[in-house]
Amino acid sequence: MTTNKASVDWLGAEKPFEYAESAAGYVTVLIRLVTGWWFFHAGYTKLAFVAGEPFDASGYLLNAPAASPLQGFFAWAAGTPWLLEFTNVMIPVGETLIGLGLLVGALVRLAALFGGLLMVFFYLGNADWEHGFVNGDLFGLLLFVIVGVFAAGRILGVDAYLERTEFVRERPRLRYLLG
Repeated sequence: MTTNKASVDWLGAEKPFEYAESAAGYVTVLIRLVTGWWFFHAGYTKLAFVAGEPFDASGYLLNAPAASPLQGFFAWAAGTPWLLEFTNVMIPVGETLIGLGLLVGALVRLAALFGGLLMVFFYLGNADWEHGFVNGDLFGLLLFVIVGVFAAGRILGVDAYLERTEFVRERPRLRYLLG
């Protein structure tokens, strides 16, 4: 297991923060694995060879609630053939790859970025705010934020190995995608 050490500015005082070899590290891995399985399963079951038919997002896009700030964009996307086809391919493939990346701990921050972006679209597109702004889509977004911020792939993940490679050491900016 790699050790993640960071310093956190806590009310004006810099404090060390280590989580890789503590309960927080294992909880972070658990969150990564659960979120990864959630997205992998959601995407994999939408793939045509599994579902038995091609994925079609047009119903979701055309039936966005009036409260959704994305309703106009979704209607335009559903009415634009190339964008609808792109969406129909990228939702199942993207969810599957995001989930797979989180499950094996590879390119975790990149996967969390794209997963978070999808969750923003789902949150704003569903506009399920009858009982307040806190709902399952918002919690999904928070899971991706936690996984990305805490670089969950560095603990029991492929990213820990990738960061030690000469290729990444020579290109330190790549570490922003890993973790």
